Amino acid sequence: MDKKKDKFNEENYLRLYYDIPFEGSTSAGKPLRRLRNITCPYRGIKIIPGTALKPFERGLANCKTSADAVNLLSEYSKNLLPTEQSVYAIIKEFSALNPNDNIQNCLQMIHTNCLTRLKLEEFEVLDNVDLLSRKLSPTTALKLREITTKCRQLILNDSKKDTFKRKNFLNSLDEIQPKDNEKEIFGDIKNKALFLPTSGSSKNAFVVKYSARTQTETIRRIFIASTGSIEHIVPQSLGGLNSIGNFLWTTASGNRYRENMPLLWYIKRFNKIPTYMQMYIDDVIEEIHNGKLEGNETYPYKIKQKMLEASEGRVLISLSKYKYTEDEAAEREKEYHYRWEKYHK
Repeated sequence: MDKKKDKFNEENYLRLYYDIPFEGSTSAGKPLRRLRNITCPYRGIKIIPGTALKPFERGLANCKTSADAVNLLSEYSKNLLPTEQSVYAIIKEFSALNPNDNIQNCLQMIHTNCLTRLKLEEFEVLDNVDLLSRKLSPTTALKLREITTKCRQLILNDSKKDTFKRKNFLNSLDEIQPKDNEKEIFGDIKNKALFLPTSGSSKNAFVVKYSARTQTETIRRIFIASTGSIEHIVPQSLGGLNSIGNFLWTTASGNRYRENMPLLWYIKRFNKIPTYMQMYIDDVIEEIHNGKLEGNETYPYKIKQKMLEASEGRVLISLSKYKYTEDEAAEREKEYHYRWEKYHK
């Protein structure tokens, strides 16, 4: 395999297999890719580093049975996110009884029960949305009820051609133009709608979606959710810059689920983000103290300020563990870039 192909596989892996935005414009974040043992600031688990991608794919190519699947995933079991942990537990239990079977048979066996539970999860969110709609004007509330009523019909409809799609529902909410005095409550409604289950947030949604996929796709999906991805703190669509001071190293799942959501909304969805963010910075600081992230020693200070602004004061990061003052960090960066430019002349 030549170097050009190696580079393509590493930088485009998530886009190809997990449907997250292309990362071609995040070259300034490449130093973050080299970090190890980093806590995801969105999910709180240790991120699977990029160096694990190729060994995993080689193992996946030889994965034929449920026993093979469990053996491959066991190495990363501590890195799996809650939903993926739940699915892995199901597969592991199935494999103990059926080691030579395929895990798709396992998912297909429980598909019907999971589909029923998934529909109830979706109805619960729609009920909450309708409850909040009572605070809107009658005209706006009626428009919203028309959408949620159609969604209920789609959920109950077993036709594969006309099914309920979370993304379509969220997009339909953007088509409603609430009055000025309704914007705050409508924002709460949109935030509540984000709780609609996905394969990343619901075991039932995962089983329903991947029971129709191959074993290879399912195993890769369980693994890849915890792999690293460059994330904009302030999305490009909202004016965010492609600079390391606006980048976080997150799990692919955390990146994909946020999409272009403002950080404050995302924190409302995952209220442990402030805690996880502190864990993230502490891990990054330790890496810098170990000689990593050279030339970017001011990164913790940049992230502290950016997160404070983007979260409207909700995320207050402590840099008490950092041995460099802001001026010292800036000086180290300056010295590094001076040496680099001198060497590459």
